[in-house]
Amino acid sequence: MADPDPLQPMRDTIDAVDRQIVQLLNERAAAAVEIGKVKQADGASIYVPHRERAVMEKVHGLNAGPLPAAAVEAIYREIISASIALERALKVGYLGPAGSFSHLAARAHFGASVQYTPADDIQHVFEEVDRGNCDVGLVPIENSTGGGIHDTLDCFVQSNVNVCAEVLIAIHHHVMSHAEIGQIKRIYSRPEIFEQCRKWLGSHLTEAERVSVVSSAKAAERVCNERDAAAIGSTLAAEIYGLPIRYDNIEDNPQNVTRFFVISRIETQPSGSDKTAIMFTTAHKPGALAEVLDVFRNHGVNLTHIDKRPSQRVNWEYFFFIDCEGHRADEHVTKALEEARRHCLHLTVIGSFPKATQVLG
Repeated sequence: MADPDPLQPMRDTIDAVDRQIVQLLNERAAAAVEIGKVKQADGASIYVPHRERAVMEKVHGLNAGPLPAAAVEAIYREIISASIALERALKVGYLGPAGSFSHLAARAHFGASVQYTPADDIQHVFEEVDRGNCDVGLVPIENSTGGGIHDTLDCFVQSNVNVCAEVLIAIHHHVMSHAEIGQIKRIYSRPEIFEQCRKWLGSHLTEAERVSVVSSAKAAERVCNERDAAAIGSTLAAEIYGLPIRYDNIEDNPQNVTRFFVISRIETQPSGSDKTAIMFTTAHKPGALAEVLDVFRNHGVNLTHIDKRPSQRVNWEYFFFIDCEGHRADEHVTKALEEARRHCLHLTVIGSFPKATQVLG
């Protein structure tokens, strides 16, 4: 008589738990369907960042292991994605084509069950959201190595969309090409990616022409038909376009992270741990910028980011972009904004949104 399989009791336990999980998932989905009906009747948004934050905090608190927090969050992102799809198809715009880092970031945040719409450039993402063709869009705002993304900052000057969430994604760059390293004459990618890989490029591809394109996935797409060119992009792009990866992880900073904004036409309610993004121009007088920044200090509002871009309307006039801790509805933030406006020619709150707490990817 054969010895009994020592794993069988544990497998039986897993099978029984799986039956319970599937049953409970469908019970949760049924509740999501009912919520969707109420939202549609009220005309409410199906993407609610502050509620998503509350769910994540709840499940993190319930998790006693052995599953790590990141794994539980990844599972629940897919559960939320599937639940949103049951309410109504959520349309998410991103800088395409498929395989771009924006695509990866969108999938990491919104999951696999929503509808993704690639855009040719960042401005097109803004336009699709502004026109209502997409419910939300995902755009890069800054990189930990290269700094602010100028295309995105410029679009905020011209658009009326709101920031409703932020996403942090770990970024790893890979060289992909049909050619061996010594045969590469051109290398395609976004300007910001070239900056993030400056040391490696300076050591390995000093003679290759650097050609800027609108996305890393577009770079991979172009290299498909060029036997003496390479692209810098994601592993997903290499897989989609059938390109061999010649070198992995060439970014100068192994802790390279890009912050993305989720943009929409909705305003987000307070989550309890928020940021507010602001855009302003100052009066043309000495110390004008310092006066604005002092207002936030005096009201106890911590600034977490500052950047600037030319206004494109008047020479030497700049739009300043700042992020601060707190929601625009918080009393001390509200008072700071009211006082700051008195020192500005123009001030716009781009949006308040839940603070990202985890780097995805």
